[in-house]
Amino acid sequence: MGRIIEQVGPYQIEYREPGFDTMVRSIIYQQLSGKAAATIYRRLAEAVGAAGMCPQAVLNMRTTRLRKLGVSPQKLKYLRHLSELSHQGELDFASLDRMSDADVIESLTRVKGVGVWTAQMFLIFALRRPDVLPSADLGIQNAVQRAYGLENRPSPKEVEAHGACWRPWASVASWYLWRSLDGPAAL
Repeated sequence: MGRIIEQVGPYQIEYREPGFDTMVRSIIYQQLSGKAAATIYRRLAEAVGAAGMCPQAVLNMRTTRLRKLGVSPQKLKYLRHLSELSHQGELDFASLDRMSDADVIESLTRVKGVGVWTAQMFLIFALRRPDVLPSADLGIQNAVQRAYGLENRPSPKEVEAHGACWRPWASVASWYLWRSLDGPAAL
């Protein structure tokens, strides 16, 4: 890990606000190229206008309008479910920062289309939790394989074993591992 830190340079993570808007963005960005997702998200943000990205604004939008913005039928269901849970107070973003990591994951994964990985990204990039290791993330697995010279990509359990020494700063280690994939293969 020391070699990766030296090669990558200073820790410069970019955080988002831990609210509804960030979860909407996360859902839209799932399984899309960054450029396509950014376009769809920008269109949606413009469409909600002055109301801002809030549950009621999303719920008020007609299905046909959301589809014209580029939101797929599946993600439309996810966004509606997120909006309904948030609007009804069943998912309270303001209370997430007081919850344990496990409780945050449990709360967020109640939303259709939000899995453990998305909840872990929210923990790292929105709630700024320092000790999250998304061991099922392919990027993390590939970076661990490269960093440790492993013949095969490690399983989540093997990533957890390697990551035990990164505690209580597994989120920082994860950021460095992701960045190590951006640079030369020799990293």
